[in-house]
Amino acid sequence: MLVGYSSSSEEESEAGGEAATDRKTSLSRKCKEEDVGEDGCPTKKKAKIKEQVPKTRLPLPGGLLAMFPEEVDPQTDDSSLHNGRIRSFKHERGNWATYVYFPYHPEEEFGELLETLLSVSAAHGVVLNPQEEFHLSLSQTVVLRHHWIQPFTQSLRAGLAHCKRFLCSAGRLKVYCNAERTRTFLGMEVLTGHDQLLDLVRVVDRTMTEFRLDTFYQDPSFHVSLAWCTGDFTVQVKECIEELQSLVDDHEEGAFVLRLDCVELRCKTGNKTFRFPLVP
Repeated sequence: MLVGYSSSSEEESEAGGEAATDRKTSLSRKCKEEDVGEDGCPTKKKAKIKEQVPKTRLPLPGGLLAMFPEEVDPQTDDSSLHNGRIRSFKHERGNWATYVYFPYHPEEEFGELLETLLSVSAAHGVVLNPQEEFHLSLSQTVVLRHHWIQPFTQSLRAGLAHCKRFLCSAGRLKVYCNAERTRTFLGMEVLTGHDQLLDLVRVVDRTMTEFRLDTFYQDPSFHVSLAWCTGDFTVQVKECIEELQSLVDDHEEGAFVLRLDCVELRCKTGNKTFRFPLVP
């Protein structure tokens, strides 16, 4: 009896055919399990494609943006928004204009005298604007970065911890002009309390030096600014300063004296005000 044996090539062909059939069956099952979209692509694959699209980033909080400024707000440097006043330094986000001072709260008598002074100066061709608030400065205006504010004020508080309160007075009119010659001031210079003010300036200057900021003037003329105008009108105001001083000296009930109760030093940085009560 003859027995027919298949060749090895035939066996391989049959095995390959069976494997191909198994793969097709597996693929068809997989396709049945997946939902097919309108374009013929499985929806699972489409979902993966959608996930690769970059997501929109959320905006950073304003506080972080202020700490790392990139742009300057042009409106803040518009002099028309500040009655013609020009900044001594360029405004940048995250930079805080800062100064140390004693506030002065004027009484009614002071307001009446100031109106008279402004009227007389205007008659001499110098139109002065009254200060929005009155104070006696113990520092120059410096620029603080936002993250310096807390350590700066802590340094001030530590230095002022043992400083005592006192009284000072002012009564002599004097003309001042800023370093850039862009603003002229009519001020009332301090008559008493000068030495105590110098002691406080030394304390404030130590903090300024610690943060590498400008210290106060070497020979300061402590004063309370009463009014101002844009430009350098030093000569014009000096021409009528004697007449203005006579109004102060010959006030209704004797010479007017501006009295300042120095019980609480303040530091204004941007829109924040820090208070430092002095020792009774």
